[in-house]
Amino acid sequence: MIFVDTNYFLRFLLSDIVSQHNEAKTLFFDAAEGKTSVFTSTIVIFELYWVLTSFYGKNKKEVASILENVLAMHFVRIEEREILKNAVTFYGISTFDLEDAYNISYAKAKGMKEFKTFDKKLQRVTSASLKG
Repeated sequence: MIFVDTNYFLRFLLSDIVSQHNEAKTLFFDAAEGKTSVFTSTIVIFELYWVLTSFYGKNKKEVASILENVLAMHFVRIEEREILKNAVTFYGISTFDLEDAYNISYAKAKGMKEFKTFDKKLQRVTSASLKG
């Protein structure tokens, strides 16, 4: 099993450093063909979000699309894939940051009936979301 860090995903997705892009592409193609097993963490997904928005200046729609593509890479093991997919979908259609969208999705997935926050906008959304 091979852990894949943020920069491997970035090089693969952005193709901005050709040699690194090719190396990442080989790893991902091998994983897709079942020649090797790869996994990553929830933190890597958040690092991708942060780097794409802050360093590369990607807009919300672009970031959501890129993250959806990463989460669609079913040959990459991600323990919280469904929670992250829900969070990215909510992030893409809401005014929330990915962190808030993730926390809402996480709470809902864990069956929470209440969400305590002093953020009034977040409290409104979570109250309605967790009840429904």
